[in-house]
Amino acid sequence: MPHTDPTPSSSTDDTIDMRLRQEEDTAHLIDLDSTGPEADDRPDLLDHIAEWGAVKTSAGAFQLVPVRIGRDLRLIARWMNDPSVAAFWELDGPDETTASHLGGQLDGDGRSVPCLGVLDGVPMSYWEVYRADLDLLARHYPARPHDTGIHLLIGRVSDRGRGLGTTLLRAAADLVLEHRPSCTRVVAEPDLRNTPSVAAFLGAGFRFSAEVELPGKRAALMLRDRALRHVL
Repeated sequence: MPHTDPTPSSSTDDTIDMRLRQEEDTAHLIDLDSTGPEADDRPDLLDHIAEWGAVKTSAGAFQLVPVRIGRDLRLIARWMNDPSVAAFWELDGPDETTASHLGGQLDGDGRSVPCLGVLDGVPMSYWEVYRADLDLLARHYPARPHDTGIHLLIGRVSDRGRGLGTTLLRAAADLVLEHRPSCTRVVAEPDLRNTPSVAAFLGAGFRFSAEVELPGKRAALMLRDRALRHVL
């Protein structure tokens, strides 16, 4: 956490717009089409996340779907304005605040990809998958080539506090290790104050490596090693 496939359908954006107008705790399916004009011709340094597909978990089928601002902004901005999320992400405010944060990644060089976490077709979390070895984080620990970092927030209040974060963190790390053969470990740096987040990473097979002082926070450096993937 910072400071932490079906064919395209012309009706996708309209469908998603209708979903975004619903209350947070009402489950609505999302079209898993991850293509579209916003995704064309972007640099890719993370081995085509849009093509990774879903993984089975005890909670259902989980997939990382790259964000499309026109489809997803209002949903993500609403999550960012939840006080429990804003305390650590610091992106509360008007939609433009979230749009700027997302746009900085989408218009960048491909080293960070914002994604919706979709569980059984329902968008319920926000993720950032990024090249930790190319990030400012690499100045604060002995980074290895292709280290891959993840940030996470659980958007729906009804999904928090019941161990789901641990399940999804393990699934996301498994997706990274499966689809990025050059990556030997997955990295995370949750705020040390966010003890539920640190506990979730530990439960998901990450190990605590060090405390690191980052801009705006003191973080727990968490690592999930490929070599220990089936042990922890």
